Amino acid sequence: MTRRLCSLPRQPAPCFAPGLTAERLGALLAGRRMWVNGTVLHYYLYDGTDGSDGSVIPVPGTGELRRVPWAGGEEQRETVRDAFREWQGLGIGVTFAEVGDRREAELRIGFQAGGGSWSAVGREALSVGRSERTMNLGWDVTGAGERGTVLHEIGHALGMLHEHQSPYAGLHWDDEAVYAELAGPPNFWNRETTYTNVLRELAAGEASGSVWDPQSVMTFPFGPGLVLEPEQYRGGLSPSEGPSPADKEFVLRWYPPAGPAGPPALVPFRSAPLGLGPGEQADFTVEPPETRDYTVGIFGDADTVLVVFEERDGVPRFLGGHDDGGTPDNAAVSVRLVKGRRYVVRVRLYSTWGSGETAVMCW
Repeated sequence: MTRRLCSLPRQPAPCFAPGLTAERLGALLAGRRMWVNGTVLHYYLYDGTDGSDGSVIPVPGTGELRRVPWAGGEEQRETVRDAFREWQGLGIGVTFAEVGDRREAELRIGFQAGGGSWSAVGREALSVGRSERTMNLGWDVTGAGERGTVLHEIGHALGMLHEHQSPYAGLHWDDEAVYAELAGPPNFWNRETTYTNVLRELAAGEASGSVWDPQSVMTFPFGPGLVLEPEQYRGGLSPSEGPSPADKEFVLRWYPPAGPAGPPALVPFRSAPLGLGPGEQADFTVEPPETRDYTVGIFGDADTVLVVFEERDGVPRFLGGHDDGGTPDNAAVSVRLVKGRRYVVRVRLYSTWGSGETAVMCW
C-alpha cells in the first residue's frame, strides 16, 4: 500500500555561468537555500488559539466552501517538538526554539488535515508571509511509521531536498506506473506533482552528496513495481525513519557546531583568517559603517567559492558569488552594501597552494 508522501512545489532554478563543476555549482546553489550557521530557528505550532487560522477550501460536488483549521492537538505538537530535538541531537550548529507568537517565527507549522505534508526548503521560508504556514503536516503524524514524516519535513526546513531524486541514485523508473500509483489514494497527485517530487532528476549541484543514500530520511518509501533498475530496488525502497549517517554528515557539513564567538565580523579594510581545511566552509558577517560599493573576497593561495547575501525584511537576497575556477586568482565580488544592514559571506575551501595565511577581506 502506498504511503502518504511529501509534496513540494517546483521552484525555478537560478542561473549561473556555464562550465562550473557539479561540486562548485552545488556550493553556489545550496548557499542560497541553507541558513547561516549559528542561526536560532524559531518555530510556531498552530494550536487553535486564533480561530481564524485555517484554509477555505471547496466542498467537492457542492459548490460550497468550508474552513479547515491549521491547529494541531497537543499530541501532534509534541511529536513535532520531539523531531526538532532529534535533529538538534545530531550536534548541528543551528538551534531550534519554540515561540508563542507566529510573528517571531521563521518556521510556522500547521496541521491542516487533507492539505498534504510539505515545507519551504531552507531560507525559502523567509519569503513566506508572516500570516502563512511554512510547513504543513496533513495527516496524523502520531501513528506508527509517521515519525519519519515530521523528520523529513524538518529536513526540508534545514535546506535538504528529496534524496531519491539525486542524479547519483541511478534509478530507472517505470514512469507510467509511478504516475498511476500516485494518482490514486492516499495521495491523489496530478502528473506535474508526481514529476516534480519523484521523477524529476535534480541537478548535480542540488544533490546532498555525490553518492546516493537510499537510507536517507529524505528518500520516499515505495512499494514494488515502480523501480526498474537497479535490480535490488525492484521490490521497493525502504528508507530509515530517522536521519541516516549520510544525513548527519550533510547537515554537519553545513552546520558544524557553532563556536562561542559566532561567525567573525568584517568591516572595511579588516580581514579574518579563513581557518578552514580542504572541503570545509564557514560563514562570516559584514557590518558596513557606510553605504557604498565594496569588494568582498579572499586573499591568499586558496581555491574557493564565495557567496554574498543579505536578509532584509524577512526576504533572502542573493547579492553575488564568485568561483575562482581552481586557479590561484583571488576570489572577490563587488557589491553595494548599506549601512545598518547585515550581510553574510559564505566561503567553501577546496584546496590551498601556498603556506601563507588565507583571509576573508572587505574593502
